[in-house]
Amino acid sequence: MSKTFHEIPPMRPATPTLDRAASPAQLRMLRESELEELVDELRQELLYFVGQTGGHFGAGLGVIELSVALHYVFNTPDDRLVWDVGHQAYPHKILTGRRERMHTMRQKDGIAAFPRRAESEYDTFGVGHSSTSISAALGMAIAARLKGDVRKLIAVIGDGALTAGMAFEALNHGADLQADMLVILNDNDMSISNNVGGLSNYLAKVLSSRTYADLREDGKSILSRLPGAWEIARRTEQIAKDILVPGSVFEELGWNYIGPIDGHDLPALLDNLRKLSELRGPQFLHVITRKGKGYSPAEADPISYHAVTKRECVQGQQPPKKPCGPKYSAVFGQWLCDMAAIDPRLTGITPAMKEGSDLIAFSARYPQRYFDVAIAEQHAVTLAAGMACAGMKPVVAIYSTFLQRAYDQLIHDVALQNLDVLFAIDRAGLVGEDGPTHAGSFDLSYLSCIPNMLIMAPSDENELRRMLSTGYAYPGPAAVRYPRGSGPNATIEPGLEPFDIGKGVVRRSGKHVALLVFGAQLPEALQVAEALDATVVDMRFVKPLDSELIREMANTHELLVTVEENSIQGGAGSAVALFLANENRVMPMLHLGLPDRYVEPAKPAEMLAECGLDAAGIAAAVRRRLALIR
Repeated sequence: MSKTFHEIPPMRPATPTLDRAASPAQLRMLRESELEELVDELRQELLYFVGQTGGHFGAGLGVIELSVALHYVFNTPDDRLVWDVGHQAYPHKILTGRRERMHTMRQKDGIAAFPRRAESEYDTFGVGHSSTSISAALGMAIAARLKGDVRKLIAVIGDGALTAGMAFEALNHGADLQADMLVILNDNDMSISNNVGGLSNYLAKVLSSRTYADLREDGKSILSRLPGAWEIARRTEQIAKDILVPGSVFEELGWNYIGPIDGHDLPALLDNLRKLSELRGPQFLHVITRKGKGYSPAEADPISYHAVTKRECVQGQQPPKKPCGPKYSAVFGQWLCDMAAIDPRLTGITPAMKEGSDLIAFSARYPQRYFDVAIAEQHAVTLAAGMACAGMKPVVAIYSTFLQRAYDQLIHDVALQNLDVLFAIDRAGLVGEDGPTHAGSFDLSYLSCIPNMLIMAPSDENELRRMLSTGYAYPGPAAVRYPRGSGPNATIEPGLEPFDIGKGVVRRSGKHVALLVFGAQLPEALQVAEALDATVVDMRFVKPLDSELIREMANTHELLVTVEENSIQGGAGSAVALFLANENRVMPMLHLGLPDRYVEPAKPAEMLAECGLDAAGIAAAVRRRLALIR
């Protein structure tokens, strides 16, 4: 029985058994009787490190036993272990040679918060988005078959990630190919967890055994000699499995389903994994785990402890909130409730981001109009399209990085039909320590090229509220993209008045240089303008652009500077340049934004400085360009 801890250790714990398992090869040299102690030490070590760095928390605690068992049974890295999303991969990192670098996680030049191929040979596939592991492992299994390599392929996927259509596409294809691979369903939220216990573990042992597999084949020839006997046996087995083993859907897809078993019962895990490693064809193991396992505050509140900040969470307390204005997501959540109160056509849709996108109050006040579709971004967008066809006014609350997953639906199902759908795009721009997998670096680029789209970028909280009203009133597809965290604490007007579409505003008048700002860099631009006596324009609209205002700035300034927290390639600055080119206007321009590379994890301020989007970087870039043109 593993230990339960009640606080995050302030000092690094003593871990004599873990010290002897610096790599999976060393782990496999331990006696099986030592693994329970290893589990406790690994859990305590994880608590300590996450207390030092912050990061994803509950998922990793829930797969301590599974991580140990997988590396103990399988010959990693030759056997390929593919984690889904990667929230749960911290124990895997500790066991695969990165233990002494865990304190650098989520820091500049440190190790990544998710599995990353360039970081370790044990990270067989880079992740950050969900539902990719089965497809990736299947690709590796096909490659191994074609090359004649003999190795095991294991994909670990959570019950949340399994809701995505991509996962079922891979399951269907893997069964069709009769791929030699193992899919492990890490289930920490399904009602089927009630079936964990002695009977389920016993059934799992029987169903996963070589004897059982052989009997199923050999029995056909024996029972076929007895009239009706084989059909009776087959039906009896199927009825028993349907009643006692909730895996019919996976069996119907063509996978040999085993489970559910207790994912914290280390002997059961080891026993079943050993047996499954000997079987050929598509195998499916269902394990039940508990988020936050072994840390009592996280077990009691797994949602709050999905991720934590640094060691302020010691003693089970979340860190105190710094005094500041409301988060952009909170402004959206309040607007959604206010608009829903006056328009019964409004519906709110989110792909499993109720807390992150702040639909908590809306879901409580308007449960009949709230739709959490789980991790299924493609479905979320086309669901909204269907609602719009029927006269509803859907609002899709989605992270910028996750909207990328529904690009075809955005174009084909919404924009092509010019449907009335509002996209509230959270986490636009750089997001800090989670790094490039979660950054919203490309939305202005991939949205701007789509016909019929209205695209806005607020510079403060009040603009966000008014832009949401603008997009909601617009009779077609509209997008408002806004950053993570809090804004400059602007006064928020209580009404729901929209902006005039395609109109920016001059925030400061100056000489020589005009800074055209699209979004959150307005405070930095104003700071730079004071030093350079420059003009600052809050553009507000990316599509359509304020053409009159751009012409005015071009006619009265010697340098136009566009500023955006989006990829320079194809972003708002490119749209301004294209507009001027079509006007046959040639003049000096400077485009500031995210570089044509993936920006590595660091603190948000460090990332902005690295990209030249802080005040110092903007000022330096403007001075350099002025020196070249004068």
